[in-house]
Amino acid sequence: MTVKTLLVIRPRRAMIMCSVLAVALLAVFVVVAVLLRNGDTGVRFQRSDQAAMVGIGILLACGVMLFAIARVRADADGIEVRNVLVTRRFAWSEVLSVSFPDGASWARLELPDDEYHAVMAVQAVDRDRAVEAVRALRKLHRAATGG
Repeated sequence: MTVKTLLVIRPRRAMIMCSVLAVALLAVFVVVAVLLRNGDTGVRFQRSDQAAMVGIGILLACGVMLFAIARVRADADGIEVRNVLVTRRFAWSEVLSVSFPDGASWARLELPDDEYHAVMAVQAVDRDRAVEAVRALRKLHRAATGG
């Protein structure tokens, strides 16, 4: 029985930044909801308006956290890339190379016919971790394709 090596990569700084932003957004909307009822604007706000403000804050916070769920799972057979809303699996035979172009925010998989697929889990802001991740993905790709 052979044991498959599974490489899992997640963005670190994006998770931190998204978490902070989500908490800040939610806090702002909760504070606005609390202060909404006490204003002297001449408009009467109800509890339902306050609940709606909190609900909008929750929706925005969840939307921000979508950018933190990026993930890559790679093994000897292929690579699974989960970005914001879509998860795709590629066999290593479908991937020409793993690249990180100069000035790009994240790595990408080079595919046939001049196509590519973004790998948002490997982000430039993670610096050394991104370099290590690209090297590990390239090593798996070389081992799988023999080149």
